[in-house]
Amino acid sequence: MEQISDPIDRALLDGWQRDFPITSHPFHPIAHALGIPEDEVLARLTRLKDDGQISRLGATCAPNTVSASTLAAVAAPKGRIEEVAAIIGAEPGVNHSYLREDHWNLWFVMTGPDRAYVDAALARISENTGLRVLDLRLMRPFNIDLGFRLTGEGHAMPPPRRVDHSVLMQGDKEILSVLSDGMPITATPYAQIAAGLGRDEGDILNRVKRLGDAGLITRLGVIVRHRKLGWTSNAMVVWDVAEDQIASIGPKLAAQKGVTLCYERRPVADVWPYRLYTMFHSQSREAAHENIDAAAALPELAGVSKKILFSTRCFKQRGAMISGASPTPKAKTSEVSL
Repeated sequence: MEQISDPIDRALLDGWQRDFPITSHPFHPIAHALGIPEDEVLARLTRLKDDGQISRLGATCAPNTVSASTLAAVAAPKGRIEEVAAIIGAEPGVNHSYLREDHWNLWFVMTGPDRAYVDAALARISENTGLRVLDLRLMRPFNIDLGFRLTGEGHAMPPPRRVDHSVLMQGDKEILSVLSDGMPITATPYAQIAAGLGRDEGDILNRVKRLGDAGLITRLGVIVRHRKLGWTSNAMVVWDVAEDQIASIGPKLAAQKGVTLCYERRPVADVWPYRLYTMFHSQSREAAHENIDAAAALPELAGVSKKILFSTRCFKQRGAMISGASPTPKAKTSEVSL
C-alpha cells in the first residue's frame, strides 16, 4: 500500500490488530516476531499514532454489554451540514460520525454508560438541530470485528464469539474504559494501567484475559485509521430483508469478501425499513461495487432491495464511552475531527 511502504510497519499493523499479548512485557513477543528491538516497536507505534495512521492501541468491546450504544442518523440540509455535524460531534458520547450519500446523510454512533444517557444525548441533538433523529438500535451482530488486512482487499473477519456476561466483576468497567480510550505505548502498559486504577498488575492481566475469553473484549490490538491507510471507498449497504430471514442470511452476508461489519438493527417503520446492515471497506469504489455485487448475487438475496450509502467524510472517530460520563454538555458548534 502506498501509505505503508515500510514492510516492518505493514507487518506490525497487519499482524497485531488483534491478539495483543496479555503479559507484563507485551512488546517482547511482538519485537521477536518482527525481528527488531522492543524499543523500535514502541517508537514505530508512537510514530504511526502521531501520524494519524492508527487511532490507538486498545480494545473494542461487545456492543450493549458493559455500556449502551446505538447507530443514529439525521437528514441535514446541504447548507447546514457543517453546523449539524459540529453539534453532533460536541456530544462526548459520539465516537463515530460520517457524512454519507443519502437523504439521511449524517450518521453517527452514540455511546454512553447506560441507555438513559444515550436517549438523553439523542434528544439533545434533535432539540439543538431541529431535526428528526433515527435511532437504529442493534438487534443482533453477525460480524463486528472491523479489522483490516493491509495486504489486499481482505476477506471475512472472524465471527463474533458468544458473550458471557456472568464474568463481569466490580471494577471491570474501569478497565474496559481505559482499554477503549487507548493503552499507553510503553514497555509495561498493564503496569501503568494498574497504577492509574490503584490496582495490582497481576489482577489487571487476569481480568483482561478473562474479559477477552468471555467475549466482552471483541478485539485487543492496534486500531487503525482505515482512511489514512488507503481504505477510502467505504459503503454502508442496508438490505430490506424480512425479519424471519435475518438469522439465515446474516451469517452468509457476514462471510462475504470486503464485509467488515454485519448486523441486524431495528427499523423505523415510516421512513427506514432496512433491518440488515453491512459495511464494505475497499481501496477503490470499483472494488467496493465488485464486492457488493458479489454479495447481492447470493441466492438468498434474490429480489431483496438494498441501498448503498458511500461515506464521503469522517467527522469523528474515537473509542466508545463506557463509564465516567461527563456532565450533560451544552451544544456547541466547535471542533470536529477529520
